[in-house]
Amino acid sequence: MASWYLGKIRYQKEDEAGRLKTINETYLVDAVSYTESEARLYKQILTEASDFSVTAISRMRLADLFSYEEGEQWFKAKVIYFSVDEKSGKEKKIVNYMLVNAEGIQQALDRINESMRNFLIPYEVTDINLTPILDVFPYSADEDKEPEIPANMRPLSEVMAERAQAAPAQAEAPAPADVDAEVTDEVPAENA
Repeated sequence: MASWYLGKIRYQKEDEAGRLKTINETYLVDAVSYTESEARLYKQILTEASDFSVTAISRMRLADLFSYEEGEQWFKAKVIYFSVDEKSGKEKKIVNYMLVNAEGIQQALDRINESMRNFLIPYEVTDINLTPILDVFPYSADEDKEPEIPANMRPLSEVMAERAQAAPAQAEAPAPADVDAEVTDEVPAENA
């Protein structure tokens, strides 16, 4: 199950009049901890804005996230359904929050209903609210891959092994000729 963190960033941008304006933006990041969410947020946003700071990170409790190709705005929906407790036989009210991107509230409701059409228990969508989230960064398996080592680089262990093998060979080699022995006492003549 994904752990979602809401990250808020702040940076300054120059407007049309030449004045600096402070911009606050909110992003949703899938991560295992606050530290990882901050690191992933820096990694994702660094490509768009160079001078920014993360002002807040908070955990966002989501049961599901429905992402579609079209839809610029993110809506948070409150979905309620009832489940029967097996031990006591009583009905238990379960509240879940879901996030969906859409162009408007009606489209968000339609997309939630479409995504939950296979849900066997009757449910009710009680609230749909527009969120300030600009983008969502889900976890990707490609992020865990080690970067490829360039062909001109070798592991340090190989280099050290080569140096260790070369060191005994250099100790056995004769010393180079002494260059300082040929120094003469002549002083070059100066221009008169």
